[in-house]
Amino acid sequence: MKSPLLTLPGAVPAEGVDEGVAAHYGDLFREQRALADGTGFVDLSHRGVVAVTGEDRLAWLHLLLTQHVSDLPAGRATEALILSANGHIEHALYLVDDGATVWAHVEPGTQEALIAYLESMKFFYRVEVADRTADTAVVHLPAGSIAEVPEGVVVRETPDGRDLFLPRADLEAYAAQAGPPAGILAHEALRVEQHRPRLGFETDHRTIPHELGWIGSAVHLQKGCYRGQETVARVQNLGKPPRRLVFLHLDGSEVHLPVAGTELRLADDGPGGRKIGFITTSARHHELGPVALALVKRNVALDAPLVAGDTAAAQEVVVEP
Repeated sequence: MKSPLLTLPGAVPAEGVDEGVAAHYGDLFREQRALADGTGFVDLSHRGVVAVTGEDRLAWLHLLLTQHVSDLPAGRATEALILSANGHIEHALYLVDDGATVWAHVEPGTQEALIAYLESMKFFYRVEVADRTADTAVVHLPAGSIAEVPEGVVVRETPDGRDLFLPRADLEAYAAQAGPPAGILAHEALRVEQHRPRLGFETDHRTIPHELGWIGSAVHLQKGCYRGQETVARVQNLGKPPRRLVFLHLDGSEVHLPVAGTELRLADDGPGGRKIGFITTSARHHELGPVALALVKRNVALDAPLVAGDTAAAQEVVVEP
């Protein structure tokens, strides 16, 4: 999906997974400050949108998702995962029920695989699953925003802001009155600051929810009967995850940010030291400077100075070892 907002003044297209929307509109730090102040909006219209209807929708999803949704009140936002049989994260869904339909936005390009899995699990349940990406655009309003929401638009409200499931045909008109646009890079910088993991960025083929701090927010420990639940319970009750998410303050004197995948090692081990983790997302923050999220081995000392490639890094705990 290529957003029509790429025609706005100053828009620079994003690349990679976020291709289709603007990386920025000419001033990354101004856009970050606007979002932090509760003004403007972020075009997330490249994200996949899935809708589930039918009277059994909540009971059915409750059996498939890591989150407790059987009694989800209308209008209450939540997030959930779908795991493999071994407990590895396959999908992340950001949900709200409007009283008749469960709406979810997901990572760009993942909706087809998600829908294929959901369709395979329908059995006798009275549910219908639809890909609504072509006619529905996600728009994010930051926390504190007083921007008006058009009547009839489904809203997913969280402490981090509001996600609007907006008719795609109305995207340009809404953008014209919603305040200054902010690109995906500004949105990502604030996500890193808030330590919020993202599927495909902080995850790889073997990531389990405990490593990223998704227990509680996306995984409900008092429910069972979903794929991968045995791994979740075993790690929670009997062990520790092999890796943990950390927040890194990076050396601000370096010109280039270490990119995702950059190896981390202990600073005291020197250039030939063993790999103890890797960068998952890096960003330039308007107040904190260069920062990153990373996955490190669980037993790395909490106060150990690290090196990301050639860049010095100091860690803050996100997930306790």
